[in-house]
Amino acid sequence: MVNDTYPVRWVGRQAVVALPEHIDVSNASLIREALLWVINRCAAALIADMTATLSCDHSGADAVMRAYQRALASGTQLRLAVTAPIVRRVLAINGLDRLVPVYPSLEAATAAGTPAVPRAAKRGGRPAAQSGERAELQGGSRDEV
Repeated sequence: MVNDTYPVRWVGRQAVVALPEHIDVSNASLIREALLWVINRCAAALIADMTATLSCDHSGADAVMRAYQRALASGTQLRLAVTAPIVRRVLAINGLDRLVPVYPSLEAATAAGTPAVPRAAKRGGRPAAQSGERAELQGGSRDEV
């Protein structure tokens, strides 16, 4: 099972997925599936805990991009907690740091809180990000590379 490989910790509707030291072609598809699994469980926020991640290649960035696309479509807020400069660099090269909030620690990413359920979702409508309006990132400050 996917969540046995990459543990998920739930706090209300906010989920934290701990990712490994090295993310590459050998494990990127499992990471993608783990992140999508959490999003499909109606998480309001998903934090990919990459604080232990020392390296990440293009396939790892692709896995995060796919999770971002699904999160955007389903109204889940995706956040990344990243400490390694090389991992931040890979995210920047792929443009992910402009799409997904990147925090310097798990504590900072968690402190951003669980987003409120959009009014449109409560009525059964579509959130702004799905209806073509620009979705604003919420939460703490983003790291610059």
